[in-house]
Amino acid sequence: MTEVPAEVEPDKDDDVRKLSSAHDSLAFGVSSAAPPGTLYALATLGGVSVRPKDERKVLFGRNREDVHVCVGGDDTKVSRVHGELVYGGKLWQVVTTGKLPIRLPGSRMLFRGEEPIPLGEGYTPLFVRGSSGREHLLEIYVVGADGQRPVSRHRDVTQPPKTWRLSQAERLALVVLGQRYLLHEARPQPLAWRQAADQLAELKPDDGWTAKRVEHLVVAVRTRLSRGGVPGLTREEVGEPVGNSLNDNLLRELMLSTTLVPPDLAVLDGDDF
Repeated sequence: MTEVPAEVEPDKDDDVRKLSSAHDSLAFGVSSAAPPGTLYALATLGGVSVRPKDERKVLFGRNREDVHVCVGGDDTKVSRVHGELVYGGKLWQVVTTGKLPIRLPGSRMLFRGEEPIPLGEGYTPLFVRGSSGREHLLEIYVVGADGQRPVSRHRDVTQPPKTWRLSQAERLALVVLGQRYLLHEARPQPLAWRQAADQLAELKPDDGWTAKRVEHLVVAVRTRLSRGGVPGLTREEVGEPVGNSLNDNLLRELMLSTTLVPPDLAVLDGDDF
């Protein structure tokens, strides 16, 4: 059996344990007996659980002999040591050491040489891009302060999504601006301000629609949602060049929250909300 590399050799009290390839997905939670801060890392060939200790590292990548968790063992696009999970300052962080970036939830990419990204308590899936569009999953679970796994809530009442309040003018403008998203086109993009204004002027010729009015309404909604905690709606977050990123992120949030839904497209046929 492959030995555990030195960075996580156990000192005492079973600091490091191997997880078999038959281990349940970490998405289901972990043992409630694990102390807070314990890290679980699991891929298709198995993984490890590691108790927290400053400067402790868990390595993952293609070369099974050099890492604690083998990821993409048959894929030469994955680096031999593709990344590290490092403990310090009372938290675990992920670092990319391989040639290709690691993808985190929210499509965030972590490249080699960038600052480590902290891992929150609970479950986090990491994805390593491989050959021919393959993505190799590395599941991470960090035991929280209460040391408990998620409680099953099979029969609880479903929580409704948080919808955002829109004025009638804002809703109309956003449906026109984002009609390609509501139509489920393959790679939708928002309409241009002028294009949206022209269509709105046809629908409501007495309402004084201009490109500037459309822009001001949409910017006001972005600002409101950003203050409400929605990410990706400011230039500072997205960076230059901005392009359509701000409106794209806005429209995706409005659809995910069911603030805008496909039946809203009826307004394009002259129906009122």
